Amino acid sequence: MEQSRKMIYILWPSFIAACAAEAVFFTVFDPADLHPFGDPVAVGALSAYTIGFFMFWLFASAASALTWFLQGGAAGKCR
Repeated sequence: MEQSRKMIYILWPSFIAACAAEAVFFTVFDPADLHPFGDPVAVGALSAYTIGFFMFWLFASAASALTWFLQGGAAGKCR
């Protein structure tokens, strides 16, 4: 399978998952109220939303890539 199709299969579902996670997380928590490691967040709200989205996308992409890897490895052994 070509590389671009594999990337689409990994990044598109993780993008949708990151959108949902971002919406749920920032519906519950206000960026001004976040205090990681005891210190308030030193960026504006828009920056916090952007950083949060990319962090959610990173984690969802890692999960999708791991699923792709494990599914491909299992498919190769079963056939």
